[in-house]
Amino acid sequence: MKVSQHIKNSIIETISIMYVLLYIYAAVSKLLDFENFQVQLGQSPLLSAFASWVSWGVPMIEILIALTLLIPRYRVVGLFAAFSLMVMFTSYIIIILNFSSFVPCSCGGILEKLGWTEHLVFNSAFVLLALIGILLLTSTKSTNNRRKHNSIFITVPVLLLTSIAVVVIIYLLSEDITHHRNNFIRRFPHHPITKINELDLKHPSFYIAGIEKNKVYLGNYEAPLHVIVIDIGLHTQKNYVIRLSKSNLPFRSVEVRVQPPYFYLMDGTIPCIFRGNITDWKANLSMYGKVYFTKAEPFDSKTFIMRAISSKNHENVLGIIAITNTTTVRLASQLLEKQIDGVFDTDGNLIYNAQLKKVLYTYYYRNEYLVCDDSLNLVLRGHTIDTISRAQIKVAHIQSKNQSKLSAPPIIVNKRTATFGNYLFVHAGLMGRYETKEMWDKSSIIDVYDFMKNTYIFSFYVPNLLDQKMTDFRIVEDVFVALYDHSIVTYKIRTNAYEPRGFKILHTP
Repeated sequence: MKVSQHIKNSIIETISIMYVLLYIYAAVSKLLDFENFQVQLGQSPLLSAFASWVSWGVPMIEILIALTLLIPRYRVVGLFAAFSLMVMFTSYIIIILNFSSFVPCSCGGILEKLGWTEHLVFNSAFVLLALIGILLLTSTKSTNNRRKHNSIFITVPVLLLTSIAVVVIIYLLSEDITHHRNNFIRRFPHHPITKINELDLKHPSFYIAGIEKNKVYLGNYEAPLHVIVIDIGLHTQKNYVIRLSKSNLPFRSVEVRVQPPYFYLMDGTIPCIFRGNITDWKANLSMYGKVYFTKAEPFDSKTFIMRAISSKNHENVLGIIAITNTTTVRLASQLLEKQIDGVFDTDGNLIYNAQLKKVLYTYYYRNEYLVCDDSLNLVLRGHTIDTISRAQIKVAHIQSKNQSKLSAPPIIVNKRTATFGNYLFVHAGLMGRYETKEMWDKSSIIDVYDFMKNTYIFSFYVPNLLDQKMTDFRIVEDVFVALYDHSIVTYKIRTNAYEPRGFKILHTP
């Protein structure tokens, strides 16, 4: 009997020491590389919303459990706590592998060398060791108390189920917060985009005038009548010169939009709109001198969404231009909400979603976007994940010129936008929580939203090209097209979080 008891004590001692070494090593590793550990938690699809307190709480709990295991009087409590925490870690891995939209990086330390499956086996083994230790220790202490010994067979299952339930609840809460009430924590799947091809454009000043499944259309600010058509694989390109039916207008801000089979040349400072067919690149004047605008996007060949300065209050306003036998304009003055001056504070990106026939307007300086139908009826007001809800700008009025200008550099929240299907892609202007300055300097961040559900989905990095950041971008199905100063690059979007298939680009004549 003495030998048997001695063996039991040795096993209990060994299990306790193994847990002490594991938890102390894991806690110290986390604390020594705390910033990286917190970043990894911030990218976790299970813990991202609670990364701040979990990053401190877990190593503290690990150290506390290790201390209780070193004290014989509290060893049974320590083994129960070690068992519970390891069950939580194991449940976390099971959820990651089976229910997560992507699998994040490892947790660092010794576990950094293990894959997630090996990690699961490792944790499961330690769960079993803790259970063995509990049974041996309680049987030793409860030899004369059978009722107390039998209660262990109730306590262990309850503790097991409670630990699993805690992790599941945290997961569900984190998912809800991340997608609907995000506190500026981005979620980056592993390698969501892979490079397809790259093409040197030789010259700068290009912008993307349009895109379809097999072609990209580039305009040029310095040569506004020149258009380059490139196949989506970036293998071939053709150059065209637009011929206008009336070319002696005082153009100042020309932009081209291509929506096959038509293209449009617009200048809101004149104002004028030309329309032509991409088969011959000849354009006839459709509208001249009717309504001034600062931005415009075609719905179809006869209807345009535009942003203009209201003649009543001199603030930004969205509206629709309809060109038939006559030109009619209808304003939707209720859409853009003034915070400071009604001009700079409501500045933003205006785009049209051809698949769902929706108008999207994303503010530059606040975390908000609008979704409207093609009659400019508001569908919803959505929010991007950053926390700036009020424009951080300073506006000065110059009396001598009767002009208003920004008197200080503004904080840009959302730079550029693009859309495909029910997704809104936003080129982020601000670095989020638990992100590294190094990655921010080396790339551009794209945040992806399901704008019909008003939810944040995921983010990804678009790497710089020769130290130059991306200047424009578009998406067609699962192809991401990035434009740089002198080059264009295509990427394939590869993540289960993005499902563009089933949408077809609609071209309404």
